[in-house]
Amino acid sequence: MNFYSFLTLLVISLIVALIMHYGVRYRVLDGIDGFAAKWIAGWVGAWVGSPVVGHWFNGISISHVFIIPAFIGGFVGAFSPVAVAKARAVTLKPRALEVRKTQEAA
Repeated sequence: MNFYSFLTLLVISLIVALIMHYGVRYRVLDGIDGFAAKWIAGWVGAWVGSPVVGHWFNGISISHVFIIPAFIGGFVGAFSPVAVAKARAVTLKPRALEVRKTQEAA
């Protein structure tokens, strides 16, 4: 990967992280650390996007980075850590109140 490919992925992941963190407000961490985590995960997702999703629209590529698959991978990369953290929070939630409610109903 050359520097321009890295820079292209960095810009794509920045756009994805801005949309996910401030536009959609899909977050676990509210501060800059949550934004930085999305940016890093978005970069990895954008990097993996073209090899996994495919090389679509040869005319729409910058420095051998296919833009549409990189954006798709970036969104998946930025979405996944938040979804995993939220799923883990739900599974670790205490269940004592739910057990009591079902015993009262029976």
